[in-house]
Amino acid sequence: MAQSAPLIVFDLDGTLAETADDLVATLNFILKREGMQPVSPAQARKMVGMGARKLIANGFAASGAQIDGAPLEALFRDFLDHYEANVAVHSHLFEGVEAALDRFEAAGFAFAVCTNKIEAPSVKLLQALGVAERFRAICGQDTFAWWKPDPRALLSTIERAGGDPARTIMVGDSRTDIDTAKAARVPVVAVDFGYTDVPVSELGPDRVISHFDDLWTAVASIDRT
Repeated sequence: MAQSAPLIVFDLDGTLAETADDLVATLNFILKREGMQPVSPAQARKMVGMGARKLIANGFAASGAQIDGAPLEALFRDFLDHYEANVAVHSHLFEGVEAALDRFEAAGFAFAVCTNKIEAPSVKLLQALGVAERFRAICGQDTFAWWKPDPRALLSTIERAGGDPARTIMVGDSRTDIDTAKAARVPVVAVDFGYTDVPVSELGPDRVISHFDDLWTAVASIDRT
């Protein structure tokens, strides 16, 4: 039986792409409509990573309000509608992403995405950024019955991409990604320029990088034997 290609599974927001401006614009659209105070981009960067529902709830909490249950679900649907219509106004790939994908692809690697963003806007965003076809699987919070930090989200993404957990490395930007990878027993490289309220170096990833130019060396230095 042929061995599967080595696989790199990427988080999306704050890892592959700078998306905070579009996410905060949609969040503030919702907050202003509901009479809440808007949040700053700096505040929002610390709120991203657990999906839109959590982002909305955190936005309300920043104004001293609480929202959950049916009202939150209604705002979540409104959030998705607005966000999908404005998914790539300001969003862009981080510097070095495409060059890194080129290098790894030439070496026989395959790629997938495992994100807590809903699948449809994830696909739409990556299509708008011109790289969707490079990923064997693009899996979001609603793709499976579980999502990060549940390790089954990562393991199911690996399976969908035709990969092997023993030949997979995850790349992410937050505690959620690091905890997910550890629980799945998959090595994790953390980028230090993403969306996190705690420096990723304090969260125990296998490697930390500050630019995608460093990803090749980081992956090569991880012993999978």
